[in-house]
Amino acid sequence: MLKKKPGRKGTVQVTFDLPDSVGAEAVALCGDFNEWSPDAHPMKRLKKGVWRATVSLPADHTYRFRYLLDGERWENDWQADAYEPNGHGEDDSIVVV
Repeated sequence: MLKKKPGRKGTVQVTFDLPDSVGAEAVALCGDFNEWSPDAHPMKRLKKGVWRATVSLPADHTYRFRYLLDGERWENDWQADAYEPNGHGEDDSIVVV
């Protein structure tokens, strides 16, 4: 689930949630906003059964992203704004801010 709220000076705070039912021990938020780095935005497992990361992104842009589970399998966001093919035979999740 994506939650968006205005941030500072032309940014948007985007909260990315992924249900714990994905069955992972570690989840990283990867996207073109962090050069697909698995180290830039590790997600935290919350007591309410979700993985969460909040990122401040420049407004008026569209970003590709995916979740990397346990460093080896990719998952899309089930509530993404859209999906686009990524050139690897799969789709990327899209968030519009």
